[in-house]
Amino acid sequence: MRDDEDGDGLQGERTTAPARVIAERRGRWLVETEEGDRLLLPARGRLRRDGVSPVVGDRVTVEGGATIAAVLPRGGTIVRRHAGREAAGQVLAANVDVAVLADALPTPNLRRLERFAALAAAGGVRILVVLTKADRDPDHAGTAARVARRLGTPDVVAVSSLDGTGMDALGAALRAGTTAVLLGPSGAGKSTLVNALLGDDRRRTAPVRATDDRGRHTTVGRELIVLPSGAYIIDTPGIREVGMWDDGTGAAFAEIAALATRCRFSDCTHDTEPGCAVRDAVPPERLDSWRTLRREEAWIDDRRAASRARDQWGKRIAKARRAIHRGEPR
Repeated sequence: MRDDEDGDGLQGERTTAPARVIAERRGRWLVETEEGDRLLLPARGRLRRDGVSPVVGDRVTVEGGATIAAVLPRGGTIVRRHAGREAAGQVLAANVDVAVLADALPTPNLRRLERFAALAAAGGVRILVVLTKADRDPDHAGTAARVARRLGTPDVVAVSSLDGTGMDALGAALRAGTTAVLLGPSGAGKSTLVNALLGDDRRRTAPVRATDDRGRHTTVGRELIVLPSGAYIIDTPGIREVGMWDDGTGAAFAEIAALATRCRFSDCTHDTEPGCAVRDAVPPERLDSWRTLRREEAWIDDRRAASRARDQWGKRIAKARRAIHRGEPR
């Protein structure tokens, strides 16, 4: 097979052009070229075989206006453990500058926000916590301050799409050219938030269930949307499972990492060791979250190592079988 053939029926010289992935549609990807054209294209078989299928936010090259030929090196990424697959990661978004972590007032889930923050930190993405439905919490400013202290970040804003609370601050944080990804559970008001930023009701919304105040999926796929400000935001479906994949605890729990340098022992677990500088300086619930995520990261590291060992064993067996069929000495 020649270099200009990839098993996809593509032959001859073809020009390539840069584009960005806007959405995925049943095994094809909607891309936008630098000229503003939108094309629904397949990806070359080589990309799928190598496990680098495009994701929303990717910058790619389009060959002959007919197929995605390559995925360009990624910047900030959001990667979680693939739901239902213990030794596989799932890239949710690529080339992201800021992760907008959304949860609803008056009772945001702090443990879930910490997990989202760790996912973002693992991919080199800064966070902005957005507490939606501020109109339901008379003390929304106080709640935002408590969340900021718990997560160790000043970048927390309480907003309401109904009365406009905090929307100016949120809009100012999403500057022209910035790419943000919106992460949160169903019912957090993510689509309503996007509609408020757009100034119209483009994204479908639905009320939470009255029986348990939980949300229902209205966004069914990730999509990159251009805001009037010139910023980009990737709207995502509600995320049920926030499994860790890469190590993000160091950056997401920066205060623990900084204090740990003063512990007596370099491998201090901040539990019962003498001379620990962390145990009494960090709130217990924050330290518990750190321990939980560290255990999870260690567990997934073991699973990944076992998966690599199985792959290597399988390759050795396949090589030995081929040698036997060729009559070569083992």
